[in-house]
Amino acid sequence: MRKLTLISHHLCPYVQRAAIALHEKGVSFERINIDLADKPDWFLKISPLGKVPLLRIQEDDGREEALFESSVICEYLEETQPGAGLHPADPLTRARHRGWMEFGSSVLSDLWGYETASDKEQLDAKREALVAKFATLERALADGPYFSGKNFSLVDAVFAPVFRYFDVFDRLGNSGIFDGLERVTRWRKALSERGSVQDAVGEDYPQRLMQFLEKHNSVLLKQSVAA
Repeated sequence: MRKLTLISHHLCPYVQRAAIALHEKGVSFERINIDLADKPDWFLKISPLGKVPLLRIQEDDGREEALFESSVICEYLEETQPGAGLHPADPLTRARHRGWMEFGSSVLSDLWGYETASDKEQLDAKREALVAKFATLERALADGPYFSGKNFSLVDAVFAPVFRYFDVFDRLGNSGIFDGLERVTRWRKALSERGSVQDAVGEDYPQRLMQFLEKHNSVLLKQSVAA
């Protein structure tokens, strides 16, 4: 028997990937949120990069391991835990899915710049980058409801946290990023309704994200006030 502990942060989208995978697999786990601005010593001792997520694996015989990087954690869960498979069985399709998971990380990079933009010029540049990436996804999507059809996969686990940002951003005004993207819009809705996605964050996620925007003096908030 193993005890699994997910070392987490309330907002981190990479943590959410791992949490979604754990929920999808039906695995019992403990979740510990830490303050990334004041990382505890015990965390720094076991996290080579000093980042979350971190999955602590404690065996009954006292042995302990720690996995870092969300993609590694998700792959480990896929290989070791029972439940529905989150990767396609076909090697080529599985490799393709891994590529789209990396694409999801590039979307998060642009999203970081979008949410922390302190002037309109930077905001507009990141908005256009996001528009282009979601347009690429529109062409890649199957008929749904999920990335490749009826089966939920790790690609879905990667993009669900991306769309969650916009559930909050939409309250500040319509960015137009998803205009005309019917498949992406349906995909976003299907992911938001899935239990594992909903359970990957706390109920106070929207409030915490708003506080994050305020802390970074985000122009998104200023545009909301101006509107």
